[in-house]
Amino acid sequence: MPAASVQQLLEEAVAHHGAGRLDQAEEIYGQVRAAEPGHFDALHLSGTLALQQGRHAEAVGWLHRALESNGRSAVCAMRLGLAHAALGQPAEAEKHLRTALRRQPDLPEAWDHLGFVLRAQSRLAEAISCHERAVALRPNFAEGWHHLGLALHRAGRPAESLSAQDRAVRQAPRQAALHYGRGLALQQCYRLDEAIAALETALAFDPDLLAARSLRLHLLMLTGAAQEKLSAEQRAFGAAFAGPASRSASSARTPARPLRVALLASDLSASGFAGFVAPILDHLDRVRFSVWLYQDQFTPDKVPGGLRERTAGGRNFSGWADAAVEQAIRADAPDLLVDLTGHGAGNRLPVLARRVAEVQIAYLGHPGTTGLGTMDYRFTDAVCDPPGESGEWHSEQLVRFSPAARVYRPPADSPPVVPVPPCQDNGFVTFGSFNDFNLAGPDTLAAWSLLLRSVPYSRLRLKSAGFDEPSIATAVRARLQGLGMPDERLELCANPASPGEQLALYHGVDIALDTFPVHGPAATCEALWMGVPVVTLAGGHAAARTDVSVLRSAGHPEWIARDWNGYVKIAAGLAGNAATLAEVRTGLRKSLQESALFDHAGHAARFGDALQECWLAGGHAAPASVA
Repeated sequence: MPAASVQQLLEEAVAHHGAGRLDQAEEIYGQVRAAEPGHFDALHLSGTLALQQGRHAEAVGWLHRALESNGRSAVCAMRLGLAHAALGQPAEAEKHLRTALRRQPDLPEAWDHLGFVLRAQSRLAEAISCHERAVALRPNFAEGWHHLGLALHRAGRPAESLSAQDRAVRQAPRQAALHYGRGLALQQCYRLDEAIAALETALAFDPDLLAARSLRLHLLMLTGAAQEKLSAEQRAFGAAFAGPASRSASSARTPARPLRVALLASDLSASGFAGFVAPILDHLDRVRFSVWLYQDQFTPDKVPGGLRERTAGGRNFSGWADAAVEQAIRADAPDLLVDLTGHGAGNRLPVLARRVAEVQIAYLGHPGTTGLGTMDYRFTDAVCDPPGESGEWHSEQLVRFSPAARVYRPPADSPPVVPVPPCQDNGFVTFGSFNDFNLAGPDTLAAWSLLLRSVPYSRLRLKSAGFDEPSIATAVRARLQGLGMPDERLELCANPASPGEQLALYHGVDIALDTFPVHGPAATCEALWMGVPVVTLAGGHAAARTDVSVLRSAGHPEWIARDWNGYVKIAAGLAGNAATLAEVRTGLRKSLQESALFDHAGHAARFGDALQECWLAGGHAAPASVA
């Protein structure tokens, strides 16, 4: 074919490509490649089109061939790096992105993409530096500011993250993803109403931005939205997917091998959350089950020791595109997949909506329905989800597999309990709440204010991420002071570096205060383990009942209130009885070890039985353990 004809074909293909007629563009690129197999532009643009359409392995092939044809193209090397990143190959992606930058050091997109790849490898300081370089080269680079904000968010620098996201939105106010990033930052700054508004703006520009819809659902729960509203939103989320609701009927129900069970979690670095998973990994019957652990972990080195070693295998999906995650899970072919995140941050619900396992189960994580037709079951208990009261709000079948939905294993580096309550040395009582401050709804804060007024000279110690940032701490203090809490009676602590250091903070707490309308079971278990009584308030849905289940399992239902005045009364009563506080502090750890909350082997056995029943029953059929 004459060179002029090839060029004419290529120009026609590029016109189709630019107009979004991708099928026509792809067909003509193929004609150009057939005429000239080494044509750089045809190979490069074929790879670019495949990358746009999520065909990442194919993109890698075309872009590699393009670079063989013209090794000087920085943009081609950058796109090859992007394709490798989407396939979950960050080291290979980094190599090609650095090649691109050697060829063209002033390419802001390459610096931005390199920052993303470094973030996926837990190299946050380097990632932030790359994103900063990108926006320095192009100050109006909206996506660069957005990605800088995401990196700062991951690094726990919320005020700086919000500043970067604000800059991104100013540059491109109609881009939905940028408003989503701003919502993330506002959440981390404890400005939930503004975060929800930012997410609603994102959805106004792009109703199909499912990450924004999922986060909005989560935040609505934190703000105490009515169950009817939450359920409607969750079902609308599920309706956005057209995945297969029923599993294949062809699989053998009794395979001559252990059932392959995959646990999928966005983040296992939190010691409390890992403490709920470890007992299952410790004791699940390996004759009946082979366990895999999937995670979206930017900092895999912070996963508590031993979790990965208790599994047959696992993957870290950090930085992977959903399509690559789906492909990897399908290749592993789990029989059952247990999602531990739900609508929490970093979830992979769009992947689960495509049914990547024969049976899919929601457990722990977000205490409510996913809304997905492909999520067959949710594991819970009769306290969190009483029979006859909860099923109508769920797209899943509820499996009340155990008297308590969770048991607890404390961190290996737990410090010993200090037997003397701090009030005996201080001369005043210290209340404490180490839940994420976003869980403290308006009624929680009102109850805490009344409690401080009811107990003279008492103090309130709060711990949450970002409290070491002056602007965040100042805003939180101002909010609490506006509710009548004197500043001199408040102590704000940032998250410590290790689980052991976090537990040691309880040495200075006499009585722990749970949050509502959403409880914090990890912090509750940690407080109990450190000899500190926990006061909670029973609510009307699972998120407000998790610690009712925990305290009953621990043998202390007397610390459960039915209304917030009762909550204040119980806490004030404990504060007025130093002898009881001393008795609890010296005896609570031993009694916990003998309680249902520490029945690790029994819990894992019941969990395994429920898995087996769900497998035999099939998707969306009620197994025997559904009450």
